[in-house]
Amino acid sequence: MQLQTSGNAGQKWSLVLARDAKADGRFVYAVKSTGVFCRPSCPSRRPRRENVEFFDSPIQAQQAGYRACRRCTPLERNPQSQKVEAACRYIDQNLDITLSLTAISRHVAISPFHFQRMFKRMLGISPREYQQARRAGKFRQALLNEGSVTEAIYEAGYSSSSRAYESIPAQLGMTPSAFRSGGEGVEIRCTVISTELGMLLVATTARGVCSVRFGESEAALMRELKRDFEAAEIRRDDQAMEPVATQVKQLLTGSAASLNIPLDLRGTAFQQMVWKELRRIPAGQTRSYADVAKTIGRPKAVRAVANACASNPVALVVPCHRVVQKNGSLAGYRWGVKRKAALLEKEAAGK
Repeated sequence: MQLQTSGNAGQKWSLVLARDAKADGRFVYAVKSTGVFCRPSCPSRRPRRENVEFFDSPIQAQQAGYRACRRCTPLERNPQSQKVEAACRYIDQNLDITLSLTAISRHVAISPFHFQRMFKRMLGISPREYQQARRAGKFRQALLNEGSVTEAIYEAGYSSSSRAYESIPAQLGMTPSAFRSGGEGVEIRCTVISTELGMLLVATTARGVCSVRFGESEAALMRELKRDFEAAEIRRDDQAMEPVATQVKQLLTGSAASLNIPLDLRGTAFQQMVWKELRRIPAGQTRSYADVAKTIGRPKAVRAVANACASNPVALVVPCHRVVQKNGSLAGYRWGVKRKAALLEKEAAGK
């Protein structure tokens, strides 16, 4: 899509004037008088503003009849992106060892300082966090396959079982053994309360809240919880759960107390990153999926952000209802668009 809005065009033009290499890959600019399109960082002389138009991608510029600049070669991938991709491949090929920042940066021929900043800016996480996430993903998959937990530990590249048990629970939401067995050995306490938006189930482990979901009946909500934690010991305890349930219910009025509620969530590194960012959105405000993607440093991962919102296991506490389409429409919501609209209306009224 051609970038037409004056606000967007003004920003793009400023980046072009600055020859900002960080903008490479985000858009290209085309010059009507020459019929050429370039990267924002192109070293060529800057044209008159009235002769310039912007496109989201080189393909769109070509479709409009422009040809690629021979100096900045915009059809080739961003050199910085190539470096980061090469570093990711190197890490993936060496998950059985812990690579130092120096070793990774040396592999792609960049100083450790600049490599760390570039990697985090483009992926939203550090090289160390990327290694941990990739190893955790491999470990998660190995746990779901046949074989023992010990075999999964070493298949994923952990040097010892203690290292795995220190690193993994934050992403699995429980110990490796419990994850592999569907929550076996984990005690989950829950309650179901009535709200003006329907029945609300709240469930916790010893680590924190693991499930908050809306439903039409207590029976249906309990079935869903048992399906998700099929081997866990689930016990309904309305009296013991009353304090945390009250705290969660207060969020229906736009309370900011959600940050004080401890969580125990199972999710990938990317999902955890998105959910953490959602908790920073103030009550009464919204963000687009694109806004969230940019904030976590992954501007092209809009669809992945939407999927993370749809996978959110704790309604209200992680306020995925505050994420809307770029044009302001509500899009989907795991617990119904009508509930999403009602929540946003309540929060807007309480600002």
